[in-house]
Amino acid sequence: MALKLYYDLLSQPSRAVYIFLKACNIPFEKKLINLGKMEHLSSDYQKINPLQKVPSIQHNDISIIESVAILRYLCKEFTVANHWYPKDSKAQAKVDEYLEWQHLNTRLHCASYFQKKYLIPMITGKPTPPEVIAKYEKHLINCLDLLENIWLKDKAFLTGSEVSIADLLGSCEVEQVRIAGCNPCEGRPRLATWMTKVAQITNPYYQEAHVFLELLANKAKEDKIKSKI
Repeated sequence: MALKLYYDLLSQPSRAVYIFLKACNIPFEKKLINLGKMEHLSSDYQKINPLQKVPSIQHNDISIIESVAILRYLCKEFTVANHWYPKDSKAQAKVDEYLEWQHLNTRLHCASYFQKKYLIPMITGKPTPPEVIAKYEKHLINCLDLLENIWLKDKAFLTGSEVSIADLLGSCEVEQVRIAGCNPCEGRPRLATWMTKVAQITNPYYQEAHVFLELLANKAKEDKIKSKI
């Protein structure tokens, strides 16, 4: 059975899996699930992912949900460079270390800020109260600072000297806050260098996956400038 990817590039983990498949030259069938049109809530998609989220994959008569599980599966099922998810137990544990940390840190705080500052107001037409945004911004700043000062303190990538699936997941999460007008790299040189390296290594697929995000981020930047005039 051909590999099928169910995704929407507005989704951070969808972008990470998409970039990985492209960068590793793994053939797959694209199955766009348009989040804006609520296609993830359809009964047909619920048969593939009962949690009704993206991404999901189907391969060899099995459906797999959750981006971390998907990426680990792909690394074991297909022939990919060892640095993505090392076979050495110690090196692999360092990748897993970040992946376990991310759920309640990078993903939680970047996604929460994006939702409160941008997504919910866009859907409801009502701005989030400033004090609520300030609360989530505080958590976001703390998380970004941990990436800068702990995870990237003495190494080029999150888990070592080479890029791994941890870097794709982490970078795609950090990119998301740019839509809400936040520059995560401001005052964080190691974070900025790391994100540039991840994009360069996976060029042109990283850029391809972030085309729509770039449009939204640039609009947010312009709006921010106009508000100061």
